[in-house]
Amino acid sequence: MNDDPRNRSFRDAQEDIRSTSGVPDTEQTRSPVYRLAYDDLDFILRDELRPVRLQLELLKPEIMMTEQGVDSTIVLFGGARIKPPEQTTEATTPAMAEMSRFYEEARRFARIMTERSLARSGGREDIIVTGGGPGVMEAGNRGAADAGGKSIGLNIVLPHEQAPNQYVTPELCFNFHYFGVRKMHFLMRARAIAIFPGGFGTMDELFEALTLIQTGRMRQVPFLLFGRDFWERVIDFEALAEVGTISDDDLTLFRIVETAEEAVTAIDTWDGAGTKRGVIPGR
Repeated sequence: MNDDPRNRSFRDAQEDIRSTSGVPDTEQTRSPVYRLAYDDLDFILRDELRPVRLQLELLKPEIMMTEQGVDSTIVLFGGARIKPPEQTTEATTPAMAEMSRFYEEARRFARIMTERSLARSGGREDIIVTGGGPGVMEAGNRGAADAGGKSIGLNIVLPHEQAPNQYVTPELCFNFHYFGVRKMHFLMRARAIAIFPGGFGTMDELFEALTLIQTGRMRQVPFLLFGRDFWERVIDFEALAEVGTISDDDLTLFRIVETAEEAVTAIDTWDGAGTKRGVIPGR
């Protein structure tokens, strides 16, 4: 099939928008009702059009990633407040200064995975995707840039306005209104998930992704938590299994690692990657 727009039978939508600028200026043509529906922002933003906006947020990144040759991704989640070592100051708390090592580890992990991606697939597989903001997200995009590869940023509009970090590939720098659609794009192409220390947002992403894998709604992928001291202090996974709210088998869905090299080895040797659970153990 020839997709060249010049060979299509119907007029191009943008051509029709341009054509409306030449119509006579009358009371009728000045009416908002006269505007083409897809060129009427006030109409598109109506509450009744929310399903259309949801569809657009699903379609736009999907189409653009396909056009940019993104076949699969490595997802990096982690705290926006974790700074690189060179940005820690005397005002930085000792605990937060210690966390800066995860910025460096995320950057190194992203660089290694991007170098492998370029060597093995020309940069089409295992592309780093982050939330596009500061902290661990910046580290992931920065590591990909260190390797000379592209990376994805899935930003979200927040009341305090999260701007994209400077290392996201511009052609793969997206902005979302709907958290739910953004989460879908994080996981739709995921080949592995790496989670660094973080706050509420990181915990939300951690448990949603684990739940999808646990319930068989998503295929199993290498699921890596960086930093044993942090995760064992913050979440007692063993206690969840002991009281029976999760099964012992659920503890095998993720692995705690310390270094980028350990994470790469885990990805390469992960048992069951690419398969889906048929049943939930314990139910």
